[in-house]
Amino acid sequence: MRGTYFYISCFLFLIAPVVFAQQTDTNMNTNTNAFSTRLDQQKKVDTVGDLKYREDQFYLGITYNLLSNVPSAVNIRGLSGGIHFGFLRDMPINERRNIAIAVGGGLSFDVYGNTLFIGETPQEETIFTILNDDDYIYDTNRFTTAVIEAPIELRWRTSTPTKYGFWRVYAGFRLGYAYWYQAKFKQEGNEVTQTDIPEFNRTRLAATLSLGYNKVNFYAYYSINSFFDGATTSNTAETVDFRTIKLGILFYIL
Repeated sequence: MRGTYFYISCFLFLIAPVVFAQQTDTNMNTNTNAFSTRLDQQKKVDTVGDLKYREDQFYLGITYNLLSNVPSAVNIRGLSGGIHFGFLRDMPINERRNIAIAVGGGLSFDVYGNTLFIGETPQEETIFTILNDDDYIYDTNRFTTAVIEAPIELRWRTSTPTKYGFWRVYAGFRLGYAYWYQAKFKQEGNEVTQTDIPEFNRTRLAATLSLGYNKVNFYAYYSINSFFDGATTSNTAETVDFRTIKLGILFYIL
């Protein structure tokens, strides 16, 4: 009986290292497979990029402001341009994420140098007068606005999660409110500043289009509604359907 116990003990002593080695190999293989899986996942992320990426969250633009729907004798004179900047929330609507809707907020500061004088009578009635070089000598005549905007865009682009230079076409609409405006006229010995114009329409509506490649894009803005309601010129009795077309460059930044 003692011999039997002796042989069993010897057998267990001999096979124990083999069992332990197999268990160790199994654990090592499991750890190696897990490490390899993590490497494969990391390589996939590096290759494919962020599958939930968004594009063009911030924008900055510079424009030259043209006049539209004004009396024929009203022209641009002096500085006429604008600066625009803001933030847009990009929301892709397809699996490839190259079609999206974007909404956001921004500010626009614009100057319109022109030949339409805006003044006031002693009875506090607004005067709109066309300035011609034969009858008026002056240094400055401009209309300036500061507008808070809510842009909305429908976006198409050729981007991918790892492609940062791509073509884009963004068509949109902007709803704005002019929280500040000023009409200013200066000539030698005389200066007129108007900040209360009842005819001025503070609500600004516009259609926009931006297209281009990479960061620099062509930008166009067309004013849908008139700046002034019920305004006519005092010297020609023409309707002042003052609108603007802005043309310039827009920079999109992630």
